[in-house]
Amino acid sequence: MQYVGWLDSVDEVTFPYKLYTSTLKHSIIMLYVVSTPIGNLGDITFRAIEVLKFVDLIACEDTRKTRILTQRYAISTPLTSYYEYNKAAKGDFLLKVLKEGKKVALVSDAGTPGISDPGFSLIKSVLEAGFSVISVPGPTALISALSISGFATNKFFFEGFLPVKSGARQKRLKELKKMGCTVVVYESPHRILKTLEAMEQALGNIKVALAREVTKKFEEVIRQDIATLIAKFKTTKPKGEFVIIF
Repeated sequence: MQYVGWLDSVDEVTFPYKLYTSTLKHSIIMLYVVSTPIGNLGDITFRAIEVLKFVDLIACEDTRKTRILTQRYAISTPLTSYYEYNKAAKGDFLLKVLKEGKKVALVSDAGTPGISDPGFSLIKSVLEAGFSVISVPGPTALISALSISGFATNKFFFEGFLPVKSGARQKRLKELKKMGCTVVVYESPHRILKTLEAMEQALGNIKVALAREVTKKFEEVIRQDIATLIAKFKTTKPKGEFVIIF
């Protein structure tokens, strides 16, 4: 990449992006774990775009969704699917690609790979095979929602998704009640009502922050007691992926 104007006079400490791009060409074989926008495509970083253009292959959960991003930023790197139900076979394939001396980027549908998605399995396998793994940081739904929730952020616990079975879910919620810090939970639109009802039963009618569609056009953070939210979703169909903070 060429730099023009003021970039040529900026030192590498002040502008580390320049240092990164100058060393990309000499990088060793590695897996790049690249964060992508959680909604607003404008939230991608310069470094993420360059890495996605630089690598030989991009592993993604859904090629259709990732292609929207790559087309937006003129990224022509080939895509291959890597998701929960093909992670074993595709993980072996991606290790083979790395052993051939090629560079691979791992992305999720949205946010940071490895956070409540199958990326963890690939990262673990790559490290065990002796390859390097490097983070290209960026958005993640839990931090974005937590930062605007109004709940304490100095100490928090990220639960991810609660158990699907009601008994296990109740047990886990009672354990979370004892954490003594802010708790962050992910939930899907088709399960949000059942989860809120389970929370009311295990935790009482506490106040929570419910974030959905963060960074998107219809971004919303509802700060209400659980009973009010239950009443809302009994009459209004939930839409979007949710982050619950309490």
